[in-house]
Amino acid sequence: MAKKKEQKHIPVVTKKSLAFFEKYINNPSPTGFEWEGQRLWLDYIKPYTDEHFVDNYGTAVAIINPKAEFKVVIEAHADEISWFVNYITKDGLIYVIRNGGSDHQIAPSKRVNIHTDKGIVKAVFGWPAIHTRSGEKEEAPTLKNIFLDCGCTSKEEVEKLGIHVGCVITYEDEFTILNERYYVGRALDNRAGGFMIAEVARLLSENKKKLPFGLYIVNSVQEEIGLRGAEMIAHRIKPNVAIITDVTHDTQTPMINKITQGDLACGKGPVVSYAPAVQTNLNKLLIKTAETNDIPFQRQASSRSTGTDTDAFAYSNDGVVSALISLPLRYMHTTVEMIHKEDVDNVIRLIYESLLNIKVNHDFRTIK
Repeated sequence: MAKKKEQKHIPVVTKKSLAFFEKYINNPSPTGFEWEGQRLWLDYIKPYTDEHFVDNYGTAVAIINPKAEFKVVIEAHADEISWFVNYITKDGLIYVIRNGGSDHQIAPSKRVNIHTDKGIVKAVFGWPAIHTRSGEKEEAPTLKNIFLDCGCTSKEEVEKLGIHVGCVITYEDEFTILNERYYVGRALDNRAGGFMIAEVARLLSENKKKLPFGLYIVNSVQEEIGLRGAEMIAHRIKPNVAIITDVTHDTQTPMINKITQGDLACGKGPVVSYAPAVQTNLNKLLIKTAETNDIPFQRQASSRSTGTDTDAFAYSNDGVVSALISLPLRYMHTTVEMIHKEDVDNVIRLIYESLLNIKVNHDFRTIK
């Protein structure tokens, strides 16, 4: 039996790019309020691209070869889950509603930032002490009983701080590195994607690669509430090809069913998806590229929809050739999302090498 060739890991992320990544993750960019994060992203990517623009809702696009007729998109989404102020009680407590898929079960005892026109107001998600909770069945956190306490004793006091219905709320938690192996933080879903596509632009520039097509590096808004930013920008750019990157679930931790969620692990490489929106021959190009360049990869199947911006691009403009490269992630939509360093490097490499294999007027049809 032949011995399997051992894949040697090739680092991509530099100290300088890691410093940007940390700053980018720590900056809040809630759905509908992504602009500060987009400024950081554009400042980082501008030296590696020819021009850029931002649309009316905040999707940022950096372009290489903007005059080329054949257009290829690499895309991620910039927004993070958050909360909205929904109701302020006469006693100065605040009830919330979701902005995106925020998890009510992790909220109690979390510190948050309430974003107001006067600046950040600090608050906490309160929860009754264990000593005061009685009865055979404990009440679980729900949208009906989680609340914010910002230290006020009346509605008027809350409003004087600049807080009103509609103010957006983000968690305080920031970027860390765990065991020199994992990047940990909130909003790795999917600012990790924005970071990785920016790194692709950096590699193209530093390696002096000349692409024969226009490359549109797209950091979309409002994915968390229905792929809305991708819908808008796909119609504006009208690309020929789109490679989307987002996160997917690492399924190795407790309480996740591999039968339904698949068998995926952090540290084992990028994930290529099989789904109706994923164009078969573009997907084959990604897989061949991974195999040729000794990039480890995993496979995932999605029923009907991928649930990512891939669907928005694929079904736009009479059909755009689209594929999805996912980054395995633990604890999605919590403040301790985890991704493996080597997976980040390998997603960047896979996108970069795949771009070098796409030709102008590349015909991905099976029947011609």
